[in-house]
Amino acid sequence: MKTKQFKTNINCLGCVAKVTPILNPLLGENNWEVNVRDKDKILTVPTENLDEKSLLEQVKNAGFKIEIIS
Repeated sequence: MKTKQFKTNINCLGCVAKVTPILNPLLGENNWEVNVRDKDKILTVPTENLDEKSLLEQVKNAGFKIEIIS
């Protein structure tokens, strides 16, 4: 499966809990991951059926920063 990565400021389990109701409908449950231990807080998502514009908007609307890195 091909993935795309984004640098975020989703930096704790509370933050992950806040974006879960946003990301699950967009990407599918258990189809995304945030590495909160990495200094860049990398969000990895599958590229299949990815609506990148919607993802960026909704994460920002939830109060988090997000930028494309790969």
